[in-house]
Amino acid sequence: MVEASVGFHCPECVRDAGRQLRVGKTLAGGAVHKDPILLTKILVAANVVLYGLQLLSNEALTEQFLMSGGPVAFLGEWWRLLTSAFLHGSPTHLLFNMAALWFVGGAIEPRLGRSRYLAVYLVSALAGSVFSYMVDPVSQASVGASGAVFGLFGALFVLALRLRFDIGGIIAIIAINVVIGFVPGFNINWRAHLGGLIAGSILTAAMIYAPQRSRRWVSIGATAALVLVCVAGAYVRTEQIRNCVQEEQSFVLCDEPIWGAPPHHQQNPPDRPA
Repeated sequence: MVEASVGFHCPECVRDAGRQLRVGKTLAGGAVHKDPILLTKILVAANVVLYGLQLLSNEALTEQFLMSGGPVAFLGEWWRLLTSAFLHGSPTHLLFNMAALWFVGGAIEPRLGRSRYLAVYLVSALAGSVFSYMVDPVSQASVGASGAVFGLFGALFVLALRLRFDIGGIIAIIAINVVIGFVPGFNINWRAHLGGLIAGSILTAAMIYAPQRSRRWVSIGATAALVLVCVAGAYVRTEQIRNCVQEEQSFVLCDEPIWGAPPHHQQNPPDRPA
């Protein structure tokens, strides 16, 4: 027992009682933390630091980790499907993506919880790259966190529906960003945006609409299912590209040289979109 301002306290008793208190839960069933946007801060910092390393490496880091179909299909460099989401093509590109991540992520992380929020971010990033890989010319290169950010846009839309917030503003923001992706000259990878938006929306819906008792396992299952869909899509696309180069099938992309393909199909690393 120790003396306190009011009577005496038992430190051991307080600690034991604290262990028995029920930890607060987020809307999706995650734990509530003192810093509700810690992961958002870490993700923003990681993107900024990596952009600095891109500049210091004289683009060597960029060429090693950007997204391009040739190295994925022929060199087995699957990591590009995810690492490209942490690289950027210019200061402006970085600024816009990080501003969106800060404001949208800061609204979502406290409501999903850290683990679920990180799952939505990474799965959206992966889905954006895979969708781009499946429909883009194989020599097209891309970098940027836009797929992950659009996944968070989708998550915010689903959360707003669940909480019965006014969704007009969110729809307008998403629509504006979608339209900008089709403006000639902006060189924006709308395919990555769309893939991330779909994945983020589906995963968040699974997390917050599942029955409360089973939300944890539904969240894990939905995450695993979406990752498997991405893996399957990337595998199918890889086989198409390989068959094309081997002239077993005919695709438009057979008419262009492919970076990372066998020697008679190689070209220099392609230019990256800003």
